[in-house]
Amino acid sequence: MTVLHGLPSNINPIPLRSGVLTPGIPTLPHGLERHTIKGGGLIVLSLDTGDRIEIIDPQGLQPCSIAVLDDSGHHKPELLSDLTHNATTDNQTIASMLAGAGNEKITGKLQQRGIGAKQIKSSRVMEGETPAGHRISASAQAGATCIIAAPAEPMLAHEQLPPTELLCYVTRANPAAHSNNELPEPLGEMLLDLRVDKCTSRTYTVKAGEYIQIIDVEGRECSDFQCFDLAKLEAGIERCLDATTTRTLMASAYPQPGLHAKFYDQDMQAMVQVIQDTCGRHDSFGLACTAKYYDDAGYPGHINCSDNFNYALAPFEIQPRAGWMAMNFFFNTAVDDTNQMLGDEPWSRPGDYVLLKALKDLVCISSACPDDIDPANGWNPTDIHVRVYPADYDFTTAVAYRMTADADPHLTKETAFHTRTSALTSNYTEYNGYWLANRYNNHGPIDEYWACRQGVIVTDLSPLRKYEVLGPDAEKLLQYCVTRDVKKLSPGQVVYTAMCYDNGGMIDDGTVFRMCETNFRWIGGSDYSGLWLREKAQELGLNCWVKSSTDQLHNLQVQGPKSREVLSKIIWTRPDQTPLDELAWFRFSVARLEQEHGVPLLVSRTGYTGELGYEVFCHPKDGEAVWDAIMEAGKEHKITPLGLEALDMLRIEAGLIFANYEFTDETDPFEAGISFTVPLKSKSDDFIGREALLRRKEHPMNKLVGLELAGDELAAHGDCVHIGRQQIGVITSGTKSPTLSKNIALCRIAVDHSAPGTAVEIGQLDGHQKRLQATVISYPFYDPDKSRVRM
Repeated sequence: MTVLHGLPSNINPIPLRSGVLTPGIPTLPHGLERHTIKGGGLIVLSLDTGDRIEIIDPQGLQPCSIAVLDDSGHHKPELLSDLTHNATTDNQTIASMLAGAGNEKITGKLQQRGIGAKQIKSSRVMEGETPAGHRISASAQAGATCIIAAPAEPMLAHEQLPPTELLCYVTRANPAAHSNNELPEPLGEMLLDLRVDKCTSRTYTVKAGEYIQIIDVEGRECSDFQCFDLAKLEAGIERCLDATTTRTLMASAYPQPGLHAKFYDQDMQAMVQVIQDTCGRHDSFGLACTAKYYDDAGYPGHINCSDNFNYALAPFEIQPRAGWMAMNFFFNTAVDDTNQMLGDEPWSRPGDYVLLKALKDLVCISSACPDDIDPANGWNPTDIHVRVYPADYDFTTAVAYRMTADADPHLTKETAFHTRTSALTSNYTEYNGYWLANRYNNHGPIDEYWACRQGVIVTDLSPLRKYEVLGPDAEKLLQYCVTRDVKKLSPGQVVYTAMCYDNGGMIDDGTVFRMCETNFRWIGGSDYSGLWLREKAQELGLNCWVKSSTDQLHNLQVQGPKSREVLSKIIWTRPDQTPLDELAWFRFSVARLEQEHGVPLLVSRTGYTGELGYEVFCHPKDGEAVWDAIMEAGKEHKITPLGLEALDMLRIEAGLIFANYEFTDETDPFEAGISFTVPLKSKSDDFIGREALLRRKEHPMNKLVGLELAGDELAAHGDCVHIGRQQIGVITSGTKSPTLSKNIALCRIAVDHSAPGTAVEIGQLDGHQKRLQATVISYPFYDPDKSRVRM
């Protein structure tokens, strides 16, 4: 059993199919269901006699309450006696949770069964120091309605017990009575609920403003979509979604949620807008499959989407076509370096969907593609489902983020400060499952950059991953899993470190906060860093926990030479905490906003700009109050909100690295330019990757260096770096430095050519037809002795 997947012990976490691992596609046998209970949330299940449930706590320390209700709505814990025989009564826990906001759907389901939420009693079946992976199970003695809850209180910035999810598996005694291909819950009241059977197409009409949800029922199934302007059809004019026009106007292979989200017709009129997409891989280059495709492949007479379109559209007097241009949802295509168009199995999982908003009255058509001669549908055509929702809904813009390939999808979230930042810009990008601002209205990256270098800025970096590492063996775990010497940290201190695999390749970089003798906080960029820590704790048999607190701690960076003056007005600290004015670099204090009873905060002297600066952490419920207080305190210094574009300029100047740019899991800390995080001589304790890093330090292949370019054309991430014909490096990041008035870049280069003053050329186009002249220089480019951050 592995806690990462949290599966029952008799189930293989990743299916093996002819030697191919396929995480994310249906893995559970018929009759076994998986349900997730979010920390602070609950679910409702219907159980029949003999059904068996197993509840798992993947991260540990998460309480669980359960209500087992008979037909009259009375709590009958004896119906799950194996699970509840050691339980304690907690009476109103579930009733109180149901009364909270966001549980209206669940209370509605209960009311349909004649159960009043206010009268529900419950039992506590998990509590105390439960280890990661703790599980309990029972079989139903009779039919029952079962409510499972993960009760929790909000975690304040200085606390370390975040609410975390539980998993529940249900093994049905009568699998034939249950489907493993249940559709996801409707997003709201439906105007249309339409099944498109496999190998068919169906038409439907929608009005402007209504929403169209196209669902891949079983996963790995393509669905061609086309729509027609109904008003023009009635006037005898055919105008439909035009893929070429759309690609040209959106400057992308296909629209996605966000700034470039609309499909157009050939008159450049917007037809539909993508609101949500849980798959993220589609095609707009190929036609819907045609008779000619199958004829040429040796399958004459094969059913095809284009002929299905012609048949279904005939009642609308739309002219038939041998091949229909369409938006091919869930179709996985790519173009390789030889300009060959390739296709493979779809990325879509069961229940993945695309949500569109109609911008005109439309006639629409969707197919369930019949292709069974190549990987387009995973060799097995299945159904598509279409739902239409009223125009008065206001669905959030989102894509799906998965922590790992086989994890549940989570729609893009808004940070605690989104209500404030969205009043200042609509230019956002998705980062690590959240929306973050690229730039702000009336400022832009250059203005925001100068505000940081000369005054003070505030920027939202809430998507940083936070993990609470706590327990008697927490220090031992971190000492083994990160490269820095954690034993040297006192409470209130922070250290920047690398985290490596056993071959020396980097998992992540981040900071370790020592909260007290036994408790730490890890903050990095990757979800997997926390999962890795939890895996290692389990492998080593350590008495500690690693619990995700990302959703409980959102953070602003307040950076710039005026940042201390701004925050000193509003940060209150207890006598046992270091006052903000005295807080040293890589130190933190538990604090309050403005006064002793103000909003709880944690303030650290850290940042990502190369300037004097701080990070302010708070619970998301307090985000607006914290933002408002900082902006008010910064008025006299003209505090400026800063987006990701300006942040990238600042961090490149300061020589600060970024995941998947300056490092990957094939890059060691020496190659990533952070050799100072690997104290091989002074850290005597063993740590993961130590032996490999000793070898790699003795025999280095590459080194991170700075480049100064001769002209004004920027180098881009991934550009090749040459001396003559020979490639000797690659650009990791590039920008123009306003302060230095130079065109600069970071480059991973062969050590033989890394000496300052070495002349190199940056290849663009095909790497040879265009070269940008550059010279190797030392970095950081800005404030190399770190005097400004140490002020």
